[in-house]
Amino acid sequence: MARVSRWVIGLTMLVLAGCDVPAPVTSAPAQLTRASAPQMTPDQAAQAFIQVVRTMEPVAERECRNRTQGVNCDYLIVVDDRPNQPPNAFQTRDESGRPIIAFTIGLIAEVHNRDELAFVMGHEAAHHILGHLDRQQQNALAGATIFAGLAALTGGAGADVEAAQQIGAMLGARSFSKEFELEADRLGTVITHRSGYDVTRGVEFFTRIPDPGNRFLGTHPPNAQRAAAVRETLAQIKG
Repeated sequence: MARVSRWVIGLTMLVLAGCDVPAPVTSAPAQLTRASAPQMTPDQAAQAFIQVVRTMEPVAERECRNRTQGVNCDYLIVVDDRPNQPPNAFQTRDESGRPIIAFTIGLIAEVHNRDELAFVMGHEAAHHILGHLDRQQQNALAGATIFAGLAALTGGAGADVEAAQQIGAMLGARSFSKEFELEADRLGTVITHRSGYDVTRGVEFFTRIPDPGNRFLGTHPPNAQRAAAVRETLAQIKG
């Protein structure tokens, strides 16, 4: 076995044994299964998407302006029409820093009602307001720096350090991701409710996505934990 491979495996085992690394953050709530039949026709789903965007966008932008400073709150909500994309939604930014919320056609077709679609949109909008992309990038950079330093201290060089940086960046980016998802669920609940949608119906979305359980390097918190966070937030809103 090459020296780089031995070093990488050893370092990975050290991390697994000595650190409690939360699951990774992604900018999407989760991918829906295709097992559930949609309750809307394609035309109804398309019209629902248009209506939800019109209703949710101004509320999300207002929440963004009220909760942030110096942040671009001009959301661009788009459809990701690339072929063969699974039902999914994600939040990113363009080169100017404008927040983008993208929905695949598969997700739009899979939702059962406007409330579910609105809740997903609120969740993605919340990721931007809470600065999760920046925090994820900072964690990745810190992880890469720390692991590269460890590689150098243990005699690694060249490929060893590069491999360590990659592992560190991956684990760093995954730090606190469960917390990120729960934060986005809570603020997403506020945005969805203030947009006039039924969050209780919207959270039914969780019953049709694969439950990640509590895996060590899973991508999201357990579905039950997320649903509980939504219910708690909604109870606080309603007093």
